[in-house]
Amino acid sequence: MYEWLKAFHIISVIAWMAGMLYLPRLFVYHCEADAGSRQSETFKVMERRLLRAIMNPAMIVTWLLGLWLAYSGGWFSAHWFHIKLALVILLSGAHGFLSRCVKDFAA
Repeated sequence: MYEWLKAFHIISVIAWMAGMLYLPRLFVYHCEADAGSRQSETFKVMERRLLRAIMNPAMIVTWLLGLWLAYSGGWFSAHWFHIKLALVILLSGAHGFLSRCVKDFAA
């Protein structure tokens, strides 16, 4: 069971990071499109779908499975885990920033 949880954790991390890297690229394409154009509206839909359908669920699964794995392995007292947790908190903050940008672009 542990190996399956770890595999799904890694898959969710990859999906989350792919979204974190692709969303800023969509912002660049969106900025190049004329405001109010059909292309601009398409980018708005793409950004929202990427955030809501891929990035948000992947982040949630990453957190849940990561904490579950840490609890199962007894790693909460390990120093490397504290560093990893701090980095994941920073990534979650970046995720929040990007999601705020999606809302700003939609307005």
